[in-house]
Amino acid sequence: MTEIGIIAVGGYNEMGRNMTAIRINEDIIIIDMGLRLDRVQIHEDVEIDKMHSLELIEMGAIPDDTIMKQINGNVRAIVCTHGHLDHIGAISKLAHRYTAPIISTPYTTALIKHQIDSERKFGVKNNLVSMKAGERIEVTKDIELEFINTQHSIIDTVFLAIHTTSGSIVYGCDFKLDRTPTIGDAPDFKRLKELGEEGVIALITESTNAGRNGKAPSEQIAQSLLKDVLLGTEESDVGMIVTTFASHISRMDSIVKFAQEMGRIPVLLGRSMERYVGTAHQLGYIELPENVEIYGNRRDIDKALKKIMEKGKDKYLPVTTGHQGEPGAVLGRIANGDTPYKIESGDRIIFSANIIPNPLTQANRYSLETKLKMKGARIYDNVHVSGHAYREDHWELLRMLKPEHVIPAHGNIQMHSEYIQMAEDSGYSLGDTLHLLRNGEELYIEEE
Repeated sequence: MTEIGIIAVGGYNEMGRNMTAIRINEDIIIIDMGLRLDRVQIHEDVEIDKMHSLELIEMGAIPDDTIMKQINGNVRAIVCTHGHLDHIGAISKLAHRYTAPIISTPYTTALIKHQIDSERKFGVKNNLVSMKAGERIEVTKDIELEFINTQHSIIDTVFLAIHTTSGSIVYGCDFKLDRTPTIGDAPDFKRLKELGEEGVIALITESTNAGRNGKAPSEQIAQSLLKDVLLGTEESDVGMIVTTFASHISRMDSIVKFAQEMGRIPVLLGRSMERYVGTAHQLGYIELPENVEIYGNRRDIDKALKKIMEKGKDKYLPVTTGHQGEPGAVLGRIANGDTPYKIESGDRIIFSANIIPNPLTQANRYSLETKLKMKGARIYDNVHVSGHAYREDHWELLRMLKPEHVIPAHGNIQMHSEYIQMAEDSGYSLGDTLHLLRNGEELYIEEE
């Protein structure tokens, strides 16, 4: 008899601060330790690297892992499925409480190391273990972890399968079933189907876009949209700025390539650009042209923007942070007139990103766009496709894995309810094989 407990620590009541613990008898695997970005943004100029975890828990910015004290068992591993901050942003605040290695893919491991190195309050001494998609690792004699390749809006994203003597538990929080990605391989459908045949006890999966009809478009579509906006125009000598997620390496790669085609020098501006793109380049995930310029600190960014104004906007393609209207990001500072770069009538601002759906972000973005328009900018928005599975992708994953139990995670109650309706259509029954969990709850499953 195997007793399994699925503990919803964070990310079940909201978007962000994801953390789930899986208890197999008395062994525990923690999956993800994320940050909730909008809760940090409310507090102007918060430097979370200097803050105590209990303060951040009180703010609702990181998972409340104090419930782990009530769980009987030993934590054997902390596993992170990809490098977004809502999955790794709390590692530097919480991981030191557990004597367990942190296991993640190579790119994710490099980003976690960066988080730990910039932490000021806690010393995180956990061993970092790097494992590629397709590999397995034994954590106890009865538990093995396996990474299965998938796609998302950041490279090196995986599904996690926890193999037990009674079957596997699969965690798929943040994925898309992109068969034609622009970087990396398509999801490993063969292995997912094999897992379904071998027996999946439970699937814990994101519900972010479960309410959107159809399937999520491929990154190839975003690449085509971008190409059309950047190259498909007669007015090619105006100032253009692209803003996107610095962590979206496939998108950044496309933008840099199109800058070359346009005969412009790509200039990447912002601390996160330096971190995410620089790391991807160092690890060999992308090639960058020799003329690319990357600036992380404010003084260097302002110098670069001054040079662009002096030598001519038509010679450069600045790529900036700040598409969500975040306070202090490069694009917001340009919109406020706080940099040497002056927006002129007809300049184009290309948002290759969606608006993260929470009221604070929506307000910030509205304010940013209004300021840019007042200066005469032309706005191209939503030159983007989502990194999250839509309803039919979720249906397809359920059909492949055939799990006995399904738990929607990574989302608010509306997203969970959309997922629940889809899973009920697929034959699952709420309260029996389909489970709605809230932060702080544990689901018990007993397996022969």
